Amino acid sequence: MNDYGLNIWGDNNFVIENGKVCINKKSKPAILDIVKEIRDEGYRGPLLLRFPHLIKKQIEQIYASFAKAKKEFDYKGSFNAVYPLKVNQYPGFVKNLVELGKPYNYGLEAGSKAELLLTMAYNNDNAPITVNGFKDKELISIGFIAAEMGHNITLTIEGLNELEAIIATAKERFAPKPNIGLRIRLHSTGSGIWAKSGGIYSKFGLTSTELIEAVNMLKKANLLDQFSMIHFHIGSQITEIHPLKKALTEAGNIYAELRKMGANNLKAINLGGGLAIEYSQFKQSSSRNYTLNEYANDVVYLLKNIANQKNEFEPDIFIESGRFISASHALLVAPVLELFSQDHTEEKLNLKKKNPQLITELYDLYNSIRPSNALEYLHDSIHHMESVLTLFDLGYVDLQDRSNAEVLVQLISKKAIIMLGNKNSTADLVRIQEEIKERYLVNFSMFQSLPDFWGLKQNFPIMPLDRLDIRPTLPACIWDITCDSDGEISYNEDGNQLFLHDVDVEKEDYFLGFFLVGAYQEVLGMSHNLFTHPTEATIFLKEDGFEIKNLIESQSILDIMEDMDYDIGEIQDTLNERLLASTLINDTQKKQILGELYLFLNDNGYLKTIN
Repeated sequence: MNDYGLNIWGDNNFVIENGKVCINKKSKPAILDIVKEIRDEGYRGPLLLRFPHLIKKQIEQIYASFAKAKKEFDYKGSFNAVYPLKVNQYPGFVKNLVELGKPYNYGLEAGSKAELLLTMAYNNDNAPITVNGFKDKELISIGFIAAEMGHNITLTIEGLNELEAIIATAKERFAPKPNIGLRIRLHSTGSGIWAKSGGIYSKFGLTSTELIEAVNMLKKANLLDQFSMIHFHIGSQITEIHPLKKALTEAGNIYAELRKMGANNLKAINLGGGLAIEYSQFKQSSSRNYTLNEYANDVVYLLKNIANQKNEFEPDIFIESGRFISASHALLVAPVLELFSQDHTEEKLNLKKKNPQLITELYDLYNSIRPSNALEYLHDSIHHMESVLTLFDLGYVDLQDRSNAEVLVQLISKKAIIMLGNKNSTADLVRIQEEIKERYLVNFSMFQSLPDFWGLKQNFPIMPLDRLDIRPTLPACIWDITCDSDGEISYNEDGNQLFLHDVDVEKEDYFLGFFLVGAYQEVLGMSHNLFTHPTEATIFLKEDGFEIKNLIESQSILDIMEDMDYDIGEIQDTLNERLLASTLINDTQKKQILGELYLFLNDNGYLKTIN
């Protein structure tokens, strides 16, 4: 049985039973059964499934880990968490998050005017709000309104010009004022793809010189009492714990120095985000080198030590770990439409009475291949194919001979890979597997649903939803349905291939699951080729099964055109006028085509069938 690394990245959220991926909770329903129930209602194309119980699990784990660490080290400061809306702003996620976070006083973080207004509308009463990112006078005014509404809000300053605007706004508005945070620009940096988020040359934050000036400005404006937090961020998906420990030491010492300067209400250190999750399906290429408990212990221990050494209060701890909270809750499911090598079957062979010697030799290789000679015959077949192509260019073999050679090499390759097994990882075999990967055409857009793979080569766990009691035999390359050559997932982590099954998709369905897609993928997804957000559904588990709620169908073609600022009335009128003006068909046919066009325009753009 191939578990596709489920024990590495799955965090015990899923389990394989009877050859199917099942949700590891309550009645353990198979994901495939959920997908089939939705498809039975007529929905086609990719599906995004949300699991609120996995949001709850992540929230519980964070608060439990820090509660344990605080108890172990007798830490006096409080622990607080806020969710950064930039990671996933979709209501199907946010509304569940807010409700599930209520018992923990879990808050929200905003980085724009729109996000702050959403936060003010949905945040739990008295739960903290933090505001990061560059701000103008209008955004700052919205922050003041939030404070006047009774929200516990902290505006984090990225530059001295923002502080000047806050000071000016404070003179104009009513008595309640937001708390003020200062983002510090550390010398410490993170690790991984997003390491540039930290460091002295990072985009955000105040230098030591600017911090001193900021404190003096606050004193002069009689706003020093509003200064309650320092904030730093060294990168998303921090893969190693050491850079965080170094940054914490630097930030802890800055905290102590600022308090000595008279910032008596400075009581909190905000670590920002960065708490990593494991995306890898293979042990040798893991995405992080620490656990959540280690993270919490290091944060609490280091901040306690620094506070004690400096004879200062142990600061309240804030974190903004959005990826950790949201990634696991969402699963993209898409059907395979075609396996391209299935055009190369024995039925496609059309051998002549007298074939060129190379074709005869290829046919003999195909009939006599055995496990003992599989790798040798695979090498021979690839070499023969190169020779056939040379002879074809020179005019010594014809197109039928070339077709027979292509079919035979594909048949030999499939046989050889099955015989050798996908655990045979010699460098030579891995190279060949890379060259002869099966191409799986999958009904989704990578640019819409997995933009981080395209932009950053961030791998996501991928596995079929069933047949997991059958060994997969084909090294796989996944193609999406966009007309872009970049729309391809050629999965290869440190020489490890993604293997999938040899399935006749004209006779039976084959669905792939793309896991851990709940962080950033939705909000970064682009309308390349005018493909839209997939149909989504929220799945609630019961003791005797599951319940599908909030089923939202993918946008229609007209909807996405309107989003792109097209006049959809003009489009429909123009199509109708051009059709009616056609002299190639009669009036009855025109009426029929008008109905077809109406249906196409009001349906989504994903493929229904290619048969």
